[in-house]
Amino acid sequence: MSAPVMDMLDSYPADLGGVDREALARCIEACFSCAQTCTACADACLSEERIAELRACIRTNADCADICEATGRMLSRHTGYDANLTRAQLEACAMACRSCGDECARHAGMHEHCRVCAEMCRLCEQACNDLLRALG
Repeated sequence: MSAPVMDMLDSYPADLGGVDREALARCIEACFSCAQTCTACADACLSEERIAELRACIRTNADCADICEATGRMLSRHTGYDANLTRAQLEACAMACRSCGDECARHAGMHEHCRVCAEMCRLCEQACNDLLRALG
């Protein structure tokens, strides 16, 4: 876990409402790492010889990166917290990660970047689901 994420959570001046700070920090980090990994995977796909075969992968990478980025940003804000919106965003992020992970896994045997991305998507999906469980 990255010190800056936990440092920011620890320095928040108001109560976080009993949220598991470690699960929250893990999810924030996983979301931003997944966004970066998906962006890099889409770019790597565009450099491959047979781009047409990777069209769905590129699209799911882009969608997943956007959703993960938005989720990480939402989870980093605590003032005026809306539990229902947070749960819906976490569910959407987990779904996007599952979809992208499945698509990348289809190409993992031929493209190392897809293998790495599928793995990161699985980690982020798990972090989102763990935080959902922690939120109750």
